[in-house]
This record gives sequence, C-alpha cells and structure tokens, in this order.
Amino acid sequence: MIILILAIVITLFAVAMRNRKIKLPVEVLPGQFRVILGQQVEFYQQLGDEEKALFEKRVQQFLSTVRITGVHTTVEDIDKVLVAASAIIPIFAFPDWQYMNLHEVLLYPGSFNDKFEQEGGDRETLGVVGTGAYQNIMILSQYELREGFANKTGKTNTAIHEFVHLVDKTDGAVDGIPEIILSNHFIIPWLELMHKNIKAIKENESDINPYGATNQAEFFAVVSEYFFERPDLLRSKHPELYELLVKIFHQEPPTALKGE
Repeated sequence: MIILILAIVITLFAVAMRNRKIKLPVEVLPGQFRVILGQQVEFYQQLGDEEKALFEKRVQQFLSTVRITGVHTTVEDIDKVLVAASAIIPIFAFPDWQYMNLHEVLLYPGSFNDKFEQEGGDRETLGVVGTGAYQNIMILSQYELREGFANKTGKTNTAIHEFVHLVDKTDGAVDGIPEIILSNHFIIPWLELMHKNIKAIKENESDINPYGATNQAEFFAVVSEYFFERPDLLRSKHPELYELLVKIFHQEPPTALKGE
C-alpha cells in the first residue's frame, strides 16, 4: 500500500512539474539590450509590439538562468543578446519552454578543434553542444555568433543550429526527430522528407548546406537555420520542407511574410 501511495505521489509530482508555467522575470530588459535586438535580430524586428515585449521577457528569462562566459575573450552586451535571441527564436511558439539541459554558454573568440583547443591547424568547429565533462554546456565561436546575425542574406546561423540540437536532445536523443515538439503523425513524413533531401544534397542537387547530409541530426539543425534565416527562400525552393518545419516549430517566421 505504501509503495502504491508513493508511486501516485511521484506521478502527480511529475505531472505538476511538466505542466508548471514559467515565471517570466519581473526585471525589464535593459534598454541597451532592446536597442541591440532592434538593430541586429531581424526575427525580432518583424514582430508586432506585443510579441516584441514577450520576446524581450523571454530573453531576460534566459539570461537570468544561463551563464555566458568568455574564454580568452570578453563577453559584451551584444553577445549576451545574440545568444539569448538564438535560444528563443526556435522555441518562441512554446511559451513554457525552458532549456533544462543548459546551464552555461562558453564563448571562444574563434573556431576550435574537437579537443576544444583554440590553437593549431585543425580548428574547424564553430559551435557544439557539450557531452561528458561538458554536459549542460554549449560552446560557440563569438565571431560566428555575431556573423550569423550580421549576414542578412545568408542561410546559416551557428548559434541557432546549436540550440536546435538542444531542442532535439530534449527527448533523450539527438537524432533529427524532435519528438518533444513533433506530433506523432508527422514523424514518418518528416523521416521520408529528410532522407529524400539528404539524398539530393549528396547528389549535388540541392542548395541546402552539404553539412546537412552528415546525418539526420545535422540535417534537422542545418535546415532549421535555413528556415529561420531565409524562410522566404526555403518556402520558394523547398515548400514541403517549409510546411513541415512550420508544423514542427508551431510558427511561421515573421521574416517569411515580410513584404507580403
């Protein structure tokens, strides 16, 4: 009987934790942070006034729970804002979302290797979600973080790429199938579309970044960058992908509707 009662209590506690609401911070986002959002983050620029206010609260909430630390570099206000914006953009349609699997973001000035060394000729990594000793840590190139938002015509954004990996990881596996946000009846269509597009990339018949053909996880992250950076172009060139990503992220990027 005691075991049964204990099991019920644990179950009720788990349900309550899953359904609890995020308390957005009382503190107002500093004015200089809002200026940076308005100057650097096109996603934010295209939102309506109420959505901008919500985005600002989400940014402030993220910055109040995740440390951003510079390694051989100085973290400036622009870095804090861009890291937080990168985190919020993919999950903006999920008001109760928190990155429970992230405690700190480390900023390196440039690229690094698979041993996290910043010197040498094999430094090809620009961002990574940590494992092992680096569990709950993300590492980003400060240069690429800023470049991802400065380039208004590109289809890549390293920081968004890594946060999409974190979204993917929330269900326990980084496999390109974000079951935490993807309805079950869309899983098979998504798998079929992924494999079709990975094949096209490998045959040089796609404008999607070739890195997306590495595996399913990288395809999801790469095409998500494309979705949020150039949704208009993705919708034009890959309408099926675009429509499924709208369903996955429960949103249509505001920049996709710019000019309509």
